[in-house]
Amino acid sequence: MDIAVAPARHRDRVRRTKVRRRVDGGTLACAYALILMILPAKLVLKGVPLDLSPTMLFGLALGVLWFCAQLVTTLGVAKGRSLARSAMFLYAATQLATYGSATTAGLPGDELKATDRTLITLFAAIAVGLVACDGVRGFARVDRLFRLMVVGAAFMATVGALQFLASFDLTVYLTLPGLRSVSDHGAVLDRSIFKRPAGTAGHPIEYGVVCAFALPLAMHYGFRARRLRERQLWWWLAVVVLASGLMFSLSRSAILGIAVAGMVLFPFWSWQRRRRMVLIAVAFLGAMRLAIPGLVGTLYSLFANLNNDVSIQHRTKDYAPAAIEISRHLWLGRGVGTFLPEKYDWVDNQYLMTLIENGVLGVAAFALVLLSGAYAVLRVRALTDDPIVRDLCVSLLASLAVIMVASATFDLLAYSMVTGLAFLTVGACGALLRDARSGVIAFEPAKHLAPPSRDAPAASPAPAPSSQALPSS
Repeated sequence: MDIAVAPARHRDRVRRTKVRRRVDGGTLACAYALILMILPAKLVLKGVPLDLSPTMLFGLALGVLWFCAQLVTTLGVAKGRSLARSAMFLYAATQLATYGSATTAGLPGDELKATDRTLITLFAAIAVGLVACDGVRGFARVDRLFRLMVVGAAFMATVGALQFLASFDLTVYLTLPGLRSVSDHGAVLDRSIFKRPAGTAGHPIEYGVVCAFALPLAMHYGFRARRLRERQLWWWLAVVVLASGLMFSLSRSAILGIAVAGMVLFPFWSWQRRRRMVLIAVAFLGAMRLAIPGLVGTLYSLFANLNNDVSIQHRTKDYAPAAIEISRHLWLGRGVGTFLPEKYDWVDNQYLMTLIENGVLGVAAFALVLLSGAYAVLRVRALTDDPIVRDLCVSLLASLAVIMVASATFDLLAYSMVTGLAFLTVGACGALLRDARSGVIAFEPAKHLAPPSRDAPAASPAPAPSSQALPSS
């Protein structure tokens, strides 16, 4: 009986080991991405001060796990130098320095509460970026994270499309016990004759920017599925939903973001893909114009009447007061989250807002975080010959370009969804670079490419033994 029981115990132990290996930093990062985009941003925890959202709490928990994992060497968490991790550490240091400086000097009660909440929000996002950078190991895990980000963004875009087309707000039903809403609206603003949907995001601008951010990645997976002769319908459906959501948002930030993303993608695409995508874009705009009269014209008017636009004039009017605040607190700023729009004025420019609240050191550190992600994907593309990995790197560069441009057109860090996606993406890009430097990054099914891949000889090791065996036989 003992002989029969021993193998069963061994099988159970192996099964439990496989489960433990399967639940890692990549699993936690994927869970965060889905919670971030499926749960409405307007939901916060009941009975908890500072209006903390579930994603903030989850991000802080991930930060504690990351710190504990860094103390040991048996959990598979990456060690060693990483530019993405160093950039996020430097940004966190500037936040703490500004917080200390502002609270030591003294703040009004409303500004002190705002700076506490902003600091928690930013540190939760930074913690998620660190988990992605050091805890997501291997290309397959990083790739799964990006896939789920596209799926989550497509779901968010679908919720917004229902708000725009059918005036149906699904976010009313997307709640959990223990949560409360800090807002009672779905389509939060009007522009021209249209309602601007927010989906599960906190604002129509954030909704549009997230759609623009995810669109290059969705196109990458559509092209990949076509290249591998896999099922591609769902990926191209996600592309259509995201592109539609981008237009439904009626946001200049989203349109500028996707325009810059296209400028990044076009030089890396083949002429055949360029022609195809231009034709598809023209057909899509024509279909939208026929299906929703006035939508394309409203989008065009957002850029045609810039000189007479009230919102543009309001933004530029804020530059003089902002310059005074910057001169008073040049290096560390007046305090993160303390420049309250209802008390001072709106500043729809994250770089300018960071300069006011976090100083020169803070805005330099924030720019370094975004640039570290861009540097990582460019280095990965240079270090690998795998065509699928190289195409993914270009798509990630385009998505990061959306974040960089949107930071100049609205206060990006004031919204939890796009902030979390930005730091999560930078961390995942850092993880990709670490794998590329170790020489193990490759897309596993590359041998199934059609036609057979001659661009990635390292990805097809199987023919080598047989070719060497021919002379001996």
